[in-house]
Amino acid sequence: MITPALPTPRTAHDRTSSADESTTAWALAARGGDPDAGERFVRALHRDVRRYVAHLCSDPQAVDDLAQDTFLRALGSLHRFEGRSSARAWLLSIARRAVVDSYRHAAARPRLSDVPDWQPAAESVQPRGLPGFDDGVALLDLLAGLPEERREAFVLTQLLGLPYAEAARVSDCPVGTVRSRVARARATLVDLLDAAEQPAAARPA
Repeated sequence: MITPALPTPRTAHDRTSSADESTTAWALAARGGDPDAGERFVRALHRDVRRYVAHLCSDPQAVDDLAQDTFLRALGSLHRFEGRSSARAWLLSIARRAVVDSYRHAAARPRLSDVPDWQPAAESVQPRGLPGFDDGVALLDLLAGLPEERREAFVLTQLLGLPYAEAARVSDCPVGTVRSRVARARATLVDLLDAAEQPAAARPA
């Protein structure tokens, strides 16, 4: 049974603010030459980068390569990171550019096959064996039906827990636009969840 429980912005923010402070501190320490901090920075954000890349990428088989490319770019650019935004928002911006660059590269050569669905890769980085996992997969199914811009705003703020201001920087759009996209995405998801539950409720016990 699908439960129409969508995360709230406040809950997502509270859950990630402390972690963001830690990862940002590790990134700044790694910038100063601390190798242990660099390893902690990568481990802490690896899953978020894979989830975001999986959302953006049309080829699930390329997710690991793009995530690795993201971290290689980030580690090579740490000397320019000054902590003005969280390290996670900074890293997701790099991930977005890595995906865009991969599309540009792919456009220059013919593709042997086309896998238009990001969902299998996104599901592969969902935690398994935990309460609510089935609902999480169902939510991914519903997210696939959203317009791309609304889906990205929802993933950044509700699944990855970025504050709206940082999600706006990652998406390169005004904060008000992100809020509008998330509100519309949530309204659509609630309608889809309600519609998905109707047949189950109509079935005899």
